[in-house]
Amino acid sequence: MAIAFEDNQFLHSIERIENLVSKVLAIAMVVVTLVAVGDLCIYLSKELFAEPLGFFTTSLITIFGLFLNILIALEILENITAYLRKHVIQLELVIVTSLTAVARKIIIFDSKAANADIAGLALAVLCLAIGYWIVRWVNRNDGDREH
Repeated sequence: MAIAFEDNQFLHSIERIENLVSKVLAIAMVVVTLVAVGDLCIYLSKELFAEPLGFFTTSLITIFGLFLNILIALEILENITAYLRKHVIQLELVIVTSLTAVARKIIIFDSKAANADIAGLALAVLCLAIGYWIVRWVNRNDGDREH
């Protein structure tokens, strides 16, 4: 029993659990993505075959939101699979996923919303953009030092 709690053995057990959880998350994300694609296809076919035939009865903003949901799901899946490959969380990829999510919110944004909501989204975009720039700058400089 004492062997199981030695540092190396314990850390190895934790790593195996992390891998298992990551794999379960990846499978769940694939299922969610496939269901979202199916939902989008059903929604589009209903819209295209509704009266008047061949025209959308809802706004394109709603449809774009559904497409962006799938793109965000794919980026989250990419985050999970990148973790499985390298066993590190890739901050740049996480920030890009966050930027996509905020961009989705801006695209489907209700223009009647409060000014505080607009200011909050603007601040989120600014902070994420600055964070992305910093991460890119650090990664580029680290790459220069390796050569």
